[in-house]
Amino acid sequence: MLTGKTALVTGSTRGLGAAAAAAFAAAGCNVMLNGFGEAEAIERQRAALAEEHGVTVGYHGADLAKLAEVEALFAAAEGISGAVDILVNNAVIRHFSSIDAFAPADWDRAVAVNLTAPFHLTRLALPGMRKRGWGRIVNISSVLGIGARSGRVDYVTTKTALLGLTRATAAETRGDGNVTCNAICPGSVLTPNTEIKIAELAKAEGLAPDAARREYLKRRKQPGDFIAPARIAELMLFLCRDESRDMTGGAIPIDSGRSASWLEEDT
Repeated sequence: MLTGKTALVTGSTRGLGAAAAAAFAAAGCNVMLNGFGEAEAIERQRAALAEEHGVTVGYHGADLAKLAEVEALFAAAEGISGAVDILVNNAVIRHFSSIDAFAPADWDRAVAVNLTAPFHLTRLALPGMRKRGWGRIVNISSVLGIGARSGRVDYVTTKTALLGLTRATAAETRGDGNVTCNAICPGSVLTPNTEIKIAELAKAEGLAPDAARREYLKRRKQPGDFIAPARIAELMLFLCRDESRDMTGGAIPIDSGRSASWLEEDT
């Protein structure tokens, strides 16, 4: 049922967003990519998805901290087929700082990208979704939208607020036909950003790569291994299929039980 739909996925030039874009393209959706990176690499990604799956794939490099560029991104996505049927708010900025040392400019930008941009894209998407009687909004929150860690104030705050936006959107669209809004709350995912943090941990503590990887997960109380981006992308697809039409306003953890067991003693 997703064939021919158009999906706008923010932060989709690498990591989890790239996995989501690939999954939607494989399901027959046209896709609008967004994010930063080397122009040649992004073009290779765009062209490969279009050629492999026979769909239209666009790219817009909007800076999501700027309203005019957010609106231009939405217009470009809508221009692919005349509609944005699926919106995945995935783009994120991460900082690592205590509250008292947090730079005000970094705070403002994090809130703009992580929370204000999803609000504006939702605002722009809803009229068309309501008119067509079909739409899916998937907000990528985090296990840190459910709990918290020190030194992550911008991430914890915006990912928690994104759950509020999800519930508010679901409340406002309950009577609008087959329109839903849900949030996914992943645990630790192996993305390029995560790999950087593991490398920093290995260097700081003189650990071998595998040992640093295990230590990284241990400190986050996540059992087993990292959550694979492809599995999270499959959950996104499920939330966009008709089987999930009665699910809206949810905050769905995919974290190997991490958020369910934070109070347990380490064993």
